[in-house]
Amino acid sequence: MANLQETLLDIAKAIVDSPDEVKVTVEEDDNNVTLTLTVAPEDMGMVIGRHGRIAKAIRTVIKAASVSSGKRVNVDIR
Repeated sequence: MANLQETLLDIAKAIVDSPDEVKVTVEEDDNNVTLTLTVAPEDMGMVIGRHGRIAKAIRTVIKAASVSSGKRVNVDIR
């Protein structure tokens, strides 16, 4: 799961204006993993994008990267 966490962190830091305020926390259950992405309030629009397109793309990349783990991965943005 560390690779997924680092991947999400790298993607988010590349998008936002305040990369120092980007944090990713991991919550793991039996078959589910929840990655929570926290960014500065002024960067929230950049991470979500128009009509949620960037957020959807981030989730798609993380889900594709998680196929080898055999667990279901969800990305929450806060």
